[in-house]
Amino acid sequence: MPAEAEAAFARVRRIVAALPETSERTSHGHPALFVAAREGRGGRQFAHLLDDHHGDGRLALWIAAPAGAQEALVDAAPDRFFRPPYVGHRGWLGVDLRAGVDDDELTGLLEDAYVTVAPARLARALDERS
Repeated sequence: MPAEAEAAFARVRRIVAALPETSERTSHGHPALFVAAREGRGGRQFAHLLDDHHGDGRLALWIAAPAGAQEALVDAAPDRFFRPPYVGHRGWLGVDLRAGVDDDELTGLLEDAYVTVAPARLARALDERS
């Protein structure tokens, strides 16, 4: 994996490490992030890291998004956000990691993705920490 992708993915992993009960595993050949993955349970995916997926040229993060967020963000900043293939029809949001998304914004996006799929008890735990 190119150094740029390693650095971007390390940045995402650093943010996700602060979220309760997350794990990472490969899904469809790329790193994927899950919430509440425990022995005997697969958990729910909330993010996928992709580098040049099918030659799209993007270093991207695909994330679960709250209702309406995909449309609003893609309309407001199409240079940074996009509707990802395969999961975009379910409201997921694509984030171009080369497009100047700062750590605070990336943290907010990942926390929103986490809460979108997390069990209520974990979503509450995250809210209580904030």
